[in-house]
Amino acid sequence: MKKIGFVGGISWTSTLDYYKYLNQGINEKLGGLNSAECIINSLNFSDIQNKGWTNSFDLIFGACKNLVSSNVDAIVLCANTAHLFADKIQSKIDIPIIHIGEATAIEIKKEKLNKVGLLGTKFTMEMDFYRNKLKEYNIETIIPSEKKDVEEIQDIVKNELGKGFVTKESKKKFIGYANGLIERGAQGIILGCTEIPMLIGQEDFKLPVFDTTKIHVESIINFALDIEKPVANNV
Repeated sequence: MKKIGFVGGISWTSTLDYYKYLNQGINEKLGGLNSAECIINSLNFSDIQNKGWTNSFDLIFGACKNLVSSNVDAIVLCANTAHLFADKIQSKIDIPIIHIGEATAIEIKKEKLNKVGLLGTKFTMEMDFYRNKLKEYNIETIIPSEKKDVEEIQDIVKNELGKGFVTKESKKKFIGYANGLIERGAQGIILGCTEIPMLIGQEDFKLPVFDTTKIHVESIINFALDIEKPVANNV
C-alpha cells in the first residue's frame, strides 16, 4: 500500500471526512483490520484566513515539503481552494499531487455532461484555476451570477461550515443557489468545497451532484492500492 500525505486543517471539519472516508474505503477493499497508511500535516486555518488564500502559498508548500520529507508517495490537498497552488507545487516536488479537479472532471465525463454548476468558496468560483482544469475536459462551468450570492456562500462556508455549524436556513439557501444554476442550464452540480456536503447532497436534487470530497477520496484509494483509474474521454 502506498503512503498518502494530507495537507489538512483547511478546514479541520473536512479533514475529518477525508480521514474517515479513506480508511473506510481501504477497509472495504481489503477487509480485515486493514486501514490507510497516511500522514496528516494539519494547518491552523486561522493562519490562512489571516493571510488570505492568495498569500498562503508558503504555508501550503511548507506542509507539502514536510510530508515529502516523511517519505509519502503522494500529496493530497484537502480543500478545493488549495488547488490554486497545485500546479506550482507540483513543479517543485517529485511525487504526484492527486488533483481534486481532475478526479471531478473524470466523474463528470462518465456522466456524459458538458455544462455544470459550481458551488465553492468565492476563490474557487471566481478564479480560473478550477474552471480551467474542467475546461481541459471540455466541461463548461457556471457559478451564481449575483455577487451577493457569491459573498453569502463564502460567508456560510467560512463562518458556519468551517466551524462545524450546519443550519436549516443555510441548507435552504444552498438548494436555492443550486436550483438557480440548474435553471441556467447546468446538467449537474459540483459541491466544489469540501465542507458543502455537510449541507446538501445528491438526495436534494434529481440531477447529478458531484461531492468532490468523496470523489477525491476514491481517486486517492485507487492510487494507494494501485487500482487503475478510468480514462475519461475529453470530448
